[in-house]
Amino acid sequence: MRERPDILCIGSVLWDIIGRTDLPMAAGNDKPGRITRLPGGVALNIAMTLVGQGLRPSLLSVVGDDAAGTALLVECARMGIEVDHVLVDHDLPTDQYMAIEAQGTLLAALADAHSLETAGARILEPLENGGLASAEDPWVGPMAIDGNLTVELLTRIAQSPLFAHADLRLAPASPGKAERLRPFLSHPGATIYVNAEEAGLISGAPTGCAETGAEALLAAGARRVLVTDGGRLAVDATPDRTLSLAPPQITPRRITGAGDTFMAAHIAAEIRGDTPEVALAHALTTAATYVAG
Repeated sequence: MRERPDILCIGSVLWDIIGRTDLPMAAGNDKPGRITRLPGGVALNIAMTLVGQGLRPSLLSVVGDDAAGTALLVECARMGIEVDHVLVDHDLPTDQYMAIEAQGTLLAALADAHSLETAGARILEPLENGGLASAEDPWVGPMAIDGNLTVELLTRIAQSPLFAHADLRLAPASPGKAERLRPFLSHPGATIYVNAEEAGLISGAPTGCAETGAEALLAAGARRVLVTDGGRLAVDATPDRTLSLAPPQITPRRITGAGDTFMAAHIAAEIRGDTPEVALAHALTTAATYVAG
């Protein structure tokens, strides 16, 4: 019998196509660089980091019944990520993401997560049919959920008794999707991971740094937030306390997936039983190492 996973990662599982150059670049430029295709998506990025931290994640997502989907599931399993509960849909293509980065800065990106949005609540069936949990025996451990899910599905999750006792860890996926996390502002089991810009978008208040972003989210009703701001102070805040810590100073070489790496490393540290101070420091160091390439 397969061992119970340590955490569920719910959301985007796709192929990343990333073009990177160490040269300065502006819109319309054509510069030499490297183009890679690698497993990605917020939920999968988190799962990959969790495996590297010694944990056993299980994915809840969708891939197409195509060559790209088959290859992606094979690669996930090879890395030690459980994919038994990933929905394979015969009528949908496997999602993908494309980005251009120059000198460690994201110039532009397109996220094609339409299959995940179309699949909707079907990806959650293992939490109802006994595959991972059921209405009588709901999941009570940690769940990492990303904002690539639709507003409707995220609202359903926030209100569902299937998720009422879980340790929910939320990531917005991008500033353009940050407001999708608003249904979790009042959820007692939710921890929200955002950058300073996303904090302002969710709270509807102006934010100039991680500290003001955290204050705005708490004022909007959040139970706990972790707010980053690039190479500046990061904050872990609840209504009762605020922790602030500066990340290690590095020369950035890549950016796509940095927030997911930070979130996963923080979750792993807390699962190990680390204090909030140690967990925040570990997450910042892990993310800095990733960004440094």
